[in-house]
Amino acid sequence: MDFGLVLQTDPPGSRTVGLMQRAERQGFRYGWTFDSAVLWQEPFVIHSRVLENTERLIVGPMVTNPGTRAWEVTASTFATLNEMYGNRTVCGLGRGDSAMRVAGRRPNTLARVSDAMSAIRDLAEGREAVVDGTPLKFPWVRDGKLPVWMAAYGPKALAMAGREADGFILQLADPYLTESMVKAVRVAAAQAGRDPDDVTVCVAAPAYVGDDIQHAREQCRWFGGMVGNHVADLVTRYGEDSDLVPTALTSYIKARQGYDYAHHGRAGNPDTEFVPDEVVDRFCLLGPAEAHIEKLRTLRDLGVDQFAVYAMHDATESLIDAYGRDIIPALNN
Repeated sequence: MDFGLVLQTDPPGSRTVGLMQRAERQGFRYGWTFDSAVLWQEPFVIHSRVLENTERLIVGPMVTNPGTRAWEVTASTFATLNEMYGNRTVCGLGRGDSAMRVAGRRPNTLARVSDAMSAIRDLAEGREAVVDGTPLKFPWVRDGKLPVWMAAYGPKALAMAGREADGFILQLADPYLTESMVKAVRVAAAQAGRDPDDVTVCVAAPAYVGDDIQHAREQCRWFGGMVGNHVADLVTRYGEDSDLVPTALTSYIKARQGYDYAHHGRAGNPDTEFVPDEVVDRFCLLGPAEAHIEKLRTLRDLGVDQFAVYAMHDATESLIDAYGRDIIPALNN
């Protein structure tokens, strides 16, 4: 199993670079950042410094979207980083939550995500792509490689990830939901004539190592609110009692009253008080190292190839070290 570290690009940018270096030393293979231009610093600038100051780490956004950046600019950025640092990037792509809503726009449609996924990948790998009706090609790309992984929850998005994406990002670590969603992606891949095993599966969720479970819950409760934004969209689209969306995913947001992105992804977010302990426990990894190892083994058996750790809490450094010392070796022996 691969491991990734997920961070917000809060200033100073040098701290993000240092944490990514620390993660690489501890055996992490991927370094991910949020991408929301208003809320945090520009991730691709920081990605270049991370790549320059690491040797093997694969770097990318979790996730960017096709609405806040022109597609050819996104592709050119990835292609430039790949030329400079040897194809060590991955493009996480989604509809756009905080990045779009904070800027007063609605998240992108799945059709737009689909078109962008193909165009960005093709351009970054040196092939021609049509963007806004115009054929484009980068004449300077040589031997470029850009995997595009898609974040998804709903049935249409899961099917699209299986048909079109190089990887599937699931932002929660509930084994029950992971099993059903990975199955949906793999079925769609097979129906599209693909080898389902060619779709990399990445589960991303907060983790907190320690014996004080209640403190860990309070440090990670924000995640249920972040996921709740996407779940609320699904409920709007499919209804509360739809057979297309599992109640294990949707039932907890009934008490949700609103969301202020000023606290997005941060411990102590006051808009996530509605998230019950049971959801925090299901969606995250909490407790001593042995509890993390047990849950990660379950996820690995369900077909998860990477666990990407959201580390936005009061124990980021110790989390990275605990994973490097106790957890990553146990999952890779």
